[in-house]
Amino acid sequence: MITSLQADALIAAGQTRADALGIPVNIAVLDAGAHLKSFTRQDGAVLGSIDIAITKARTSVLFQIPSEAVWDYAKPGAPAPGLENSNGGLAVFPGGLPLFGADGALIGAVGVSGGAPSQDHDIARAAVAALIR
Repeated sequence: MITSLQADALIAAGQTRADALGIPVNIAVLDAGAHLKSFTRQDGAVLGSIDIAITKARTSVLFQIPSEAVWDYAKPGAPAPGLENSNGGLAVFPGGLPLFGADGALIGAVGVSGGAPSQDHDIARAAVAALIR
């Protein structure tokens, strides 16, 4: 289970990295059941990216892998083409990362949206690095 303290630490670290890059983003932290635990929309972050941040985190928590890795299963010719249309819609591009506790169990996921996909991924990695275990 991810705690509020852990979720807040992820949000703070993500905001710090986004500020360093000069990119206002939306950051969502979900628990292992894919329910919203914490969220922030930085000043100037695009409104349309709110849902994308949450969906990136949801994609990661549902499949327990980075959001962009789901594309390897969903793309044409892959084992499950069209998978991105399942579960109410998935985000199969960078910016969503699963979160694992000290025992290796899934505790949630973080999703970031508002910058380029590579920037969102960078910010998500910075958030995950701040996970208090």
